[in-house]
Amino acid sequence: MKTKKIAAHILAVLSVGCTGTAYAQSSVTLFGMIDSGISYVSNRAGHSAWQTDDGINGPNLWGFIGKEDIGGGTKVIFNLVNQFSLNSGAFLPGQSLFTRNAFVGLSNDRFGTFTLGNQYDFMVDALYNSKDDPAIYTSHLYGQGAGPFQKLALPNNPTGDFDWYRAAGRLPNSVKYVTPNVGDLSAGAMYGFGGVAGSVGTGNSSSFAVDYARGNFGFDAAYTFVKYPTTAGVIGPQVSVRNWGVGTRYQMGPVLMSALFVTVKNNGNGASVYQFSTGANWLVRPDIGLSASYAYMKGNEVVTNNHAHQFGLTADYYLSKRTTVYAMTVYQRANEGANALIMGLTGPTASSDGPNQLIARVGLRTRF
Repeated sequence: MKTKKIAAHILAVLSVGCTGTAYAQSSVTLFGMIDSGISYVSNRAGHSAWQTDDGINGPNLWGFIGKEDIGGGTKVIFNLVNQFSLNSGAFLPGQSLFTRNAFVGLSNDRFGTFTLGNQYDFMVDALYNSKDDPAIYTSHLYGQGAGPFQKLALPNNPTGDFDWYRAAGRLPNSVKYVTPNVGDLSAGAMYGFGGVAGSVGTGNSSSFAVDYARGNFGFDAAYTFVKYPTTAGVIGPQVSVRNWGVGTRYQMGPVLMSALFVTVKNNGNGASVYQFSTGANWLVRPDIGLSASYAYMKGNEVVTNNHAHQFGLTADYYLSKRTTVYAMTVYQRANEGANALIMGLTGPTASSDGPNQLIARVGLRTRF
């Protein structure tokens, strides 16, 4: 009898704990995405190449997102995300655990969301994650900003122009505020601290956005400004880089159409580039999707007035809601005298030795 009473007390305590958890709507979720495949590159420094690539049709990620309802419509939220190379199992160059995203904050439906940490700037949130950028469904990494613009010479950049329009841009040591929706509008602002003693303005960064969404239509604008000290942690000369862009999208039944205009300027050497891209994603049926995109990119005289056209095609077959097999191809045609370079290719032999470069790929992507 005594044993039964003890068991009954334990069950009562557990039921109270479970009820409290359900009421508070608190949760921690483990999630991720894995992509791998085989790519053919028509011209890398004058030679064709077959290679295994991962993280192309979406980055390889795993992470935790969590929330705790503390009452009054307010939630404590956090986000910890790691990006890794599937083929080697290693962190990406220059990264460590949770370099992709790491923040904590408060969210309230009436007052908005305030977060602190290492987090995406608004070139990502407003233009890329909103699906204004055709690259998010057509060629993904291969379809983002690169081109014959190595003379952009962006600081801390593996090619000088890798991801120059910040489709994966993040600001460390930052505070970020996003308003709640007011009618069809919302806005955001963030500030990154440089962390240099004696100079608040050294190495700092800022980003802003305005978003409009009504029904099937959306329009977004974003701006990001980052300063890079020439010597880390020291007051002195620094190079600043400015990005801004506008994008739009429209969902018409099974077809999503989008268009994007983005720019970059390296204030250190005066180099600048802009790109206009447009595309469409058609869900032919629940298990088949087709995507196509076109982009034109153009640089100023500092990057030798180089320009390029880029075309992308992708076909997806959905084995399930989580897993997709796909085929994609990207072709870039630069002006004569320029060396084409498709996004995602790095290293001393990454660019073509001429104006043409093509990548064809088959792969598998799954989410969890």
